[in-house]
Amino acid sequence: MEQTTYFEDYEIGSERVTYGRTITETDFVVHAGHTGDFFPHHMDAEFMKTQGFGQRIAHGTMVFSIGVGLTASVINPVAFSYGYDRLRFVRPVFIGDTIHTRTTIASKQDDPKRAEMGRVVERTEVINQKGEVVLVADHIYIVERKPA
Repeated sequence: MEQTTYFEDYEIGSERVTYGRTITETDFVVHAGHTGDFFPHHMDAEFMKTQGFGQRIAHGTMVFSIGVGLTASVINPVAFSYGYDRLRFVRPVFIGDTIHTRTTIASKQDDPKRAEMGRVVERTEVINQKGEVVLVADHIYIVERKPA
């Protein structure tokens, strides 16, 4: 779906919540293959039985990718991702966990490089089935201002 939302239209505090997605063993294997990260924390069940978590933990980068992917339901043709700040892996995610993502408009400011644009910061929180935040990051958008 496409929806044009100009800089002026964003409201601080407005939220949206995605559907959930259950993390599978296939996700672990595919992500390890894509990234080359075959660390035992993600891939070796027997090793992880001897560690504090007691089981394999999801790659943080996989949780980030899936969590952000869940938010990709609306295309705003006048907004462009500028990147992410303050990314933190707050809690582990395990095979069988179901995650969803909540985004909240945290701030808006002028873009120092482009007068016709503004910057919108969207706090992104990935949440597990227990309601616990497992990942947090600030997504920065460059957004066009309304035409004069």
